[in-house]
Amino acid sequence: MKWTDTREIAIALTQKLPDIDPNLIRPAQLRVWVLELNQFTDVPDLCDEKMLQDIQQTWIEEFEKK
Repeated sequence: MKWTDTREIAIALTQKLPDIDPNLIRPAQLRVWVLELNQFTDVPDLCDEKMLQDIQQTWIEEFEKK
C-alpha cells in the first residue's frame, strides 16, 4: 500500500481503529497510524499535507458508512 492508495488506507484504518472518529484526528497522528499499517510499504517522506487530507476525508466517508 502506498500513500496514493487513499481508499485502501482508509479501509485499513477503519478496520484497525474502529472506535476512532477520524473527524477528530490531527495530521501528525494520522501519519503515524498510516505508517503503522502492516500493508503500508511506501517511503514515509513522500507524504505531504494534501495526501493526509485526502486520506482523512476518505476515512471519514468510510467511518460514516458503519
